[in-house]
Amino acid sequence: MAKREEKLIAKNRRALHEYEVLRTYECGIVLTGTEVCSLRENNCQLNDCFALVRKGEVWLMNLHIAPYSHGNIANPDPDRNRKLLLHKTEIRSLLEQTRERGMALVPLKMYFSTSNMVKLELAVCRGKKLYDKRQDMRARDAKRDVERALKDRSRY
Repeated sequence: MAKREEKLIAKNRRALHEYEVLRTYECGIVLTGTEVCSLRENNCQLNDCFALVRKGEVWLMNLHIAPYSHGNIANPDPDRNRKLLLHKTEIRSLLEQTRERGMALVPLKMYFSTSNMVKLELAVCRGKKLYDKRQDMRARDAKRDVERALKDRSRY
């Protein structure tokens, strides 16, 4: 029997460039039926998305899920705030971590789990400074050069 894997819906590549990831959480998300159908068509944007803790609940802001193409007038607002599903202890720890200055809750990726549930990988992040970004770019370039040299060496 083949092993089932997660099906990636959307990934926030910009978040990894802009933020230093300290800890990640896997959480569920409250969606309507047509939103799930739209996600199966990969109609989702995580670009300017972030999460907030309000009154003991975690809310996802600025997530854009395009209306389902075969939906009707019951399609929800594509930019509405969506509730994230986490345990109380996790919510408390998120609240404590985000009270620190410079910390943010940023979604990294959205995917269908092995049981076909929509999951979101939420990260506690600290904003990078410009020199941190330069160091990352320098390390990435060095790694690329090493891989290129190894590839050229293995050709001969």
